[in-house]
Amino acid sequence: MAYQRTEITPEQIAEQEAVAARLREHFCAGGKTPLALVDTYGCQQNESDSEMLRGYLSEMGFGFTEDEFAADVVVINTCAVREHAEMRVLGNVGALNHSKKARPEQIICICGCMVQQAHMAEKLKHSYPIVNLVFGPHELWRFPALLEQTIRRKKRVFAVEVADGSIAEGAPRTRQGWPKAWLSVMYGCNNFCSYCVVPYVRGRERSRRPEEIVAEARTLVEQGYKDITLLGQNVNSYGKDLGCGTDFAGLLRLVNDIPGDFRIRFMTSHPKDATEDLFRAMAECEKCAHHLHLPVQAGNDRVLREMNRGYTAAQYLEKAALARRYMPDLVLTTDIIVGFPGETDAEFADTLRLVERVGYDAMFTFIFSPRVGTRAAAMPDPMSREDKQRNFDRLLETANAISAEKQAAYIGTVQEVLVDGVGREAGMLTGRTKNGRLVHFPGETGRIGEFVRVKITASNTWALSGETE
Repeated sequence: MAYQRTEITPEQIAEQEAVAARLREHFCAGGKTPLALVDTYGCQQNESDSEMLRGYLSEMGFGFTEDEFAADVVVINTCAVREHAEMRVLGNVGALNHSKKARPEQIICICGCMVQQAHMAEKLKHSYPIVNLVFGPHELWRFPALLEQTIRRKKRVFAVEVADGSIAEGAPRTRQGWPKAWLSVMYGCNNFCSYCVVPYVRGRERSRRPEEIVAEARTLVEQGYKDITLLGQNVNSYGKDLGCGTDFAGLLRLVNDIPGDFRIRFMTSHPKDATEDLFRAMAECEKCAHHLHLPVQAGNDRVLREMNRGYTAAQYLEKAALARRYMPDLVLTTDIIVGFPGETDAEFADTLRLVERVGYDAMFTFIFSPRVGTRAAAMPDPMSREDKQRNFDRLLETANAISAEKQAAYIGTVQEVLVDGVGREAGMLTGRTKNGRLVHFPGETGRIGEFVRVKITASNTWALSGETE
């Protein structure tokens, strides 16, 4: 069946806000301020989704807490990319038995990618009776209606029907993490990498219209945000479903043209769709961070074919080299899966060679985690867990050595850093260079949100340290 783009109308969003107003009367009866706990797992898109959940909850009159025993409503926004994340969620849901016992009226909601999988929704239905409401990513925009249904029916509600997904503009948001902001530019994925469940739980690719994105980015700049990250499962596919003539490189230029002192970042970029136009736009847009997260996943061509990645190791190397020609100061990061079904030690050695040749600034490495319903989950997988762990440890050792060398090269330089938070030690601040390096330095909290010049005096594998000039 052909994909049909679905756009939620302003009238539908207005209906949800009307429901939120009714729920405000319900939860705030007697003048009390109800409290909600929103717990988020997984990627930046989940963080962005949780901003909408908090936005709706704010309209319902809620304040927010980190204490489950104080919460009237608990919302857990889940991830399905790896088994470990799912096990953490289930463990924490089980632990809510204690708060539910103390407060039987507490409403527990589980949403996000994990519950869009039929087997996980069934597990919650049969093994976790404390859960009142379960809904997938496609139902996020109508959270108020689902919550009202749960309250009025006094029955558990499950909204996890299979769908291609939709675009919903105008829903409220309560953001956290100033001066940094997430800005979704598209949703879903069409790539169907053989190991990945995202296309099944997030639906098909849907791009937001460029004028909506630019308007939201402009508002963020007016509100004082200084670091705006454009989000999508594969931002390089942006605009293909719109036919409006604006691709992702063009979108970068549109956001870059917004007046103001801010930086633009983006996640995530698929190698098969990364173009010279993108690299040129990154180099020419003065506000665009020179940081490219370009997940390679493996360095062997047979494994890449089995993963359905759509490129060879040589093609990937060409793109990495081209990006660095446009941006000599580029920070290049990646994802790698160790122990994909059927991967041999010789094929893993190809990955090690690619890593050494590229010289990544940082890597996110994972041992293969089978996902129900994906092609890779049914592939023969003869390598033992112990051998996979051995290869993983070798990769980590190589990655850390390269990263430490790259970090050390910054010692003695002066970097413009956006101050974005406080450090773990008293009197310390954290920030990011234009190309995404984490920096620790002493300073007052009143400087958060400022751009400062920091002379780098020390480094380790993960971060730089310095003093403000």
